[in-house]
Amino acid sequence: MSALTLTAEQINSWVSLLMWPMFRVMGLFMIMPVLGGGEVPVRVRVAASLLVTLMIIPSLEPMPVLDPLSMDSIVIVLQQLLIGLAMGLLVLIAFNAVTMAGESIAITMGLGFALMNDPQNGAQVPMVSQFYLVLATLLFLSFDGHHAMLMLLNSSFSLMPVGKSLGADSFWIIASWGATLFYGALAIALPALAAMLTVNITMGIITRAAPQLNIFSVGFPITLTVGFFAIMLSLPTFQFSFANLLDLSYETIVELLRS
Repeated sequence: MSALTLTAEQINSWVSLLMWPMFRVMGLFMIMPVLGGGEVPVRVRVAASLLVTLMIIPSLEPMPVLDPLSMDSIVIVLQQLLIGLAMGLLVLIAFNAVTMAGESIAITMGLGFALMNDPQNGAQVPMVSQFYLVLATLLFLSFDGHHAMLMLLNSSFSLMPVGKSLGADSFWIIASWGATLFYGALAIALPALAAMLTVNITMGIITRAAPQLNIFSVGFPITLTVGFFAIMLSLPTFQFSFANLLDLSYETIVELLRS
């Protein structure tokens, strides 16, 4: 019986078939909220990347066959990591807009000092921001956002095959999407901020009319109470605002890959 022999070209083709897609998937899982990020252990992210890669390999086109240790392979690895990171960054900005909205509301309410550790970003954020972030995570899962991202990841190999890299237009799209961090946060926090502004103006008028009133002992409980009621009443609008942010992020990812 003759022994099984493998050529170097066959080995390189098998390695390329697994390695190039896996680096793009790993780039996405390195930065994307819920599926990756700081709250997910590194071993889990690596195992999930390998599992997703094995699932999408049958639907991929033939990969370029290169020596894994050559300079061209290193360039392709960097390209795939960059594409995955860019896709995850667009969704991460949508979640950061939620965090910024919570910070704006917390500071206006006077709860800016009530901080809580955020495992996703590795920083301390107000408790209101953490509440909005947990709510956004649950909405992301209920909207099947994780499924949508996996479908976009699979489609990315046909929109931008292995061997192509992001151009100058792609980086401009990412930079422009950074503005979403501000107007997305404003769209989420606007109802509560408007209520808090009304309370502050009212307290200013009362202080002007009755200077002997201790505004610090009276205004803080009123501000907190109105703030919590404003958050409770604005939750339905939060759902629609966050859903619009996710839809815009998906459209921007497709535009990024087509550019």
